[in-house]
Amino acid sequence: MKDELKALLFNSYKIVFKIMGFILPKNNKIIVFESFLGKQYSDNPRAIYEHIKEEYPSYKLYWSFDKAVYNSFSELSLKKLKRFSLKWLITMNRAKYWVSNSRMPLWIPKPRNTIYIQTWHGTPLKKLAVDMEKVYMPGTNTENYKKNFLKESAKWDYLISPNEYSTKIFRRAFAFEKEVLETGYPRNDFLVQKDNSKDIQRIKSMINLPANKKIILYAPTWRDNQYYNVGKYKFNIPMDLKEVQKELSDDYIILLRTHYLVSENLDLKEFNEFVYDVSKYEDIRDLYIISDMLITDYSSVFFDYANLKRPMIFYVYDLEEYRDKLRGFYFDFEKDAPGPLIKTTNELIKVIKQYEEGFYISEKVKQFYGKYCYLEDGESTSRVVKRILKNNE
Repeated sequence: MKDELKALLFNSYKIVFKIMGFILPKNNKIIVFESFLGKQYSDNPRAIYEHIKEEYPSYKLYWSFDKAVYNSFSELSLKKLKRFSLKWLITMNRAKYWVSNSRMPLWIPKPRNTIYIQTWHGTPLKKLAVDMEKVYMPGTNTENYKKNFLKESAKWDYLISPNEYSTKIFRRAFAFEKEVLETGYPRNDFLVQKDNSKDIQRIKSMINLPANKKIILYAPTWRDNQYYNVGKYKFNIPMDLKEVQKELSDDYIILLRTHYLVSENLDLKEFNEFVYDVSKYEDIRDLYIISDMLITDYSSVFFDYANLKRPMIFYVYDLEEYRDKLRGFYFDFEKDAPGPLIKTTNELIKVIKQYEEGFYISEKVKQFYGKYCYLEDGESTSRVVKRILKNNE
């Protein structure tokens, strides 16, 4: 009976949402932003929001947050909407623009005259959407996943791309035929503008990190086949942290940033003051700026971090399975990755110690930067906003 009531309320809500899209008048100055399913105040939507707030003060800007994290953003001066609330429903239907960096639930119809800007959230290494040969995610199969993805991408009016390489992949993988804004990623303007000692020290102090230690940012992605249920993925730290602590803790701390789909609550008490879990920190951009080195695997974070021209290490203990079974890559990762690929804890420690002796930017890293980061000049957000608001001013 309880489940039947939930289903009835949900179906009623969907019907009301659709009706509101027809009857509520549009307000051309309302924009609704959402980042990573309403879990964060971050990424490309945040960069666009901050620019519009500063340069176009006549707009009414709202942030959509999941109810589980809604109260976490009370200290920020944001106009907040609780996702799927009545106020959210009304504002979503009155808004002229939606700005999001990930897919919205498929049941949400796009109202008439709404402009949906999909910023996406990374330069693709691993295969996406239609390009995926096999889908291992829970609650779907390969055919339905692709079909549902294309239903969503058909709603987008603009899609932001960080470079020519991504544009080609996005158009094919998302079957996207409308306007691609090949501008560079708005979120990376911050890296260009804030890479200085004053801002680095400010952020370190704000997070309350030790000033006398170098910082390693460890930001792995999720695995499609390791999950609890739909949208909640498992994660176990795949290295001997005790050994890493023993060898590196005199000089380093590690900031652990798991993917937004990972639902683990990791117990790191025994690594207190060496490993800091910053998975819930509002925006990874601050963590990029303060870290001296990045460790990742197949996450698109390395395309962004490359803008800082600092050391990157790829800890790919499951490379063959990920490459050949789970996802597959768009380019020869082993050949073109802008840093060493390693598989064991001992190798990891060895490479980190080698970087202590000096880091130089190799030709391979320069070529990587030239192909993927050439549009990141600190003005990407301005280019995006000028285009999307062009006919509304």
